[in-house]
Amino acid sequence: MRPDNGSGFVLEGRGLSVRYGAVSALDGVGIRVRKGELVAILGANGAGKTTLLRAISGLAKPFAGSVWQDGRDITAMPAEKRVRHGIAHVPEGRGMFHDLTVRENLLVGAYVRGDRRQIAQDCGAVLQTFPSLARRERQDSSTLSGGEQQMLAIGRALMARPQVLLADEVSLGLAPVITKQVFAELVKLRERGITLVVVEQNANLVLRIADYVYVLQHGRVVLEGAPADIAAAGGLAQAYLGA
Repeated sequence: MRPDNGSGFVLEGRGLSVRYGAVSALDGVGIRVRKGELVAILGANGAGKTTLLRAISGLAKPFAGSVWQDGRDITAMPAEKRVRHGIAHVPEGRGMFHDLTVRENLLVGAYVRGDRRQIAQDCGAVLQTFPSLARRERQDSSTLSGGEQQMLAIGRALMARPQVLLADEVSLGLAPVITKQVFAELVKLRERGITLVVVEQNANLVLRIADYVYVLQHGRVVLEGAPADIAAAGGLAQAYLGA
C-alpha cells in the first residue's frame, strides 16, 4: 500500500470488492491519490479498471471496502452527490447526447450547479481550452470527430468544477496523433490543480505523464509505484497478457 508522506490523500479506495452476479470484478483493491496528481490505472481488458472508476464515482456498489475523499468516508453517498462533492467521471464510450449541440452537452455537465453567470463563464473557458469545440459549439455533437467527442466528454465533466476527474479509456478508437492531443490536455488540467485518475490501455503513453501507477490483474492490484519503476518491472507485460 502506498505510504502516507504526511500530505494526506484526496482520494482513497480501501479494500474495494465488487461483484456482477457471481463474477468478481474487484477483489480487495486499494488505491491512494494525492491532490494534483495524475494517477494511471493499467491492465488488460477485464482486469477491473472500469469497475474501479465506477466504484469511486458511485455507479457501482461495492459489497466490501470503502471510498474516501479528503479523509471522509463517502461509500454510502449516491453518485449525484459525489459530483456535487467534486468527483466527475468521463465514462468509456464518452456518453454524448448526440441530439444536443456541443454547447448544450457542456451545460448538461453543470446540472448540479445553480450559478448561471458562472456556468456561462465556465462554458466559455472550456471552449477556449478546446478551440475545435468552440468552432462547432452550435453543431450537434453527432457531427464531431472521435477526438472532438472525447474532448467534449472531458469538457462536460469540467463543467461540474471537479476536484477529481476520473477518465476511462480516453484514447479508445482515436488515431495516435489525436490521442497525443487529448493526453496533452489532461496534462494541462493537472497543471491547473485538478487531480486525475486515468484508466488507459496505452501503457507507453500514460507512463510518460503519470505521477503514480496501479496495475490491475483479475480484479486485484498486482503492481504499483512510480512510472519508471513500473516500466522496469517484469510483471507489466504479464499483467497485460492476463497470465
